[in-house]
Amino acid sequence: MANMDSDIVAYYDRGKERERLHENPTGRLEFTRTQSTLRQTLPDPPARVLDVGGAAGVHARWLARDGYQVELIDPMPLHIEQARACAEQQPDAPFSVELGDARDLSRPDGSVDAVLLLGPLYHLPDPSDRARALLEARRVVRPGGLVVAAAISRFASTMDGVLRDFMVDARFRDISRSDLEHGVHLNPSRTPGYFTTSYFHHPEEVRAELAAAGFDTVEVRAVEGFGGLLGDLEQRLDDPARAAALLGALAAVEDEPSLLGVSFHLLALGRRPSEPRTGTLGLHGSELSR
Repeated sequence: MANMDSDIVAYYDRGKERERLHENPTGRLEFTRTQSTLRQTLPDPPARVLDVGGAAGVHARWLARDGYQVELIDPMPLHIEQARACAEQQPDAPFSVELGDARDLSRPDGSVDAVLLLGPLYHLPDPSDRARALLEARRVVRPGGLVVAAAISRFASTMDGVLRDFMVDARFRDISRSDLEHGVHLNPSRTPGYFTTSYFHHPEEVRAELAAAGFDTVEVRAVEGFGGLLGDLEQRLDDPARAAALLGALAAVEDEPSLLGVSFHLLALGRRPSEPRTGTLGLHGSELSR
């Protein structure tokens, strides 16, 4: 990614993204719920899916196994190396991997059936960069095609700070206060566990950003929901009956507006209009100068 924040580069150069969604209970819940949403909403295989910001291929690998034609793009060279190794491990269900930028996709207009943005939006603090990434996703997806964008809740650091006792650190309290006020999350000391340069959305804000980029029928769904706050989450996920009960409850309230902010992650789903809109401008039009 051009002009990529050095803190973001240092954070992901640690190489931990490959295992993040499998090594702890909240990551497992995030993966399971994201996978469920994608399986419910993506067009049927062998649709062409562009996985933008796909990191080490955690989602690309199962999507390819499900029969999708998956093309992964990520700005981190380490992630590209890891994703290529992942693709090579499943020769019967490979996926392509390339270095690239969510704001400048090397794909023709309307050339893919769905676009996943499961990371780019929350690592683009500048609203014009987020707008550009969404407009690029709309450009390359076919008319009527689906775009799924992940966001981090505006309240994530406050909740996580209490759950993990980070709030005892005055530096983290300052971080959390700033997140609540501005949405821009910074970790200037690069303290482990305090994440890295990001933007944390209010649920209605991410909906508005997709609508402003020209998407129709925008939905916002909670990923972990209240499940991310459960102290016994690991035990629940390890028990098939309790896991099924939890996942069913989370699905039942995943789009309840009054509960969206309590989820660490959100998924915004929108479709490119099937018919051109009068007055809607393309990527290089004045939409970027809002």
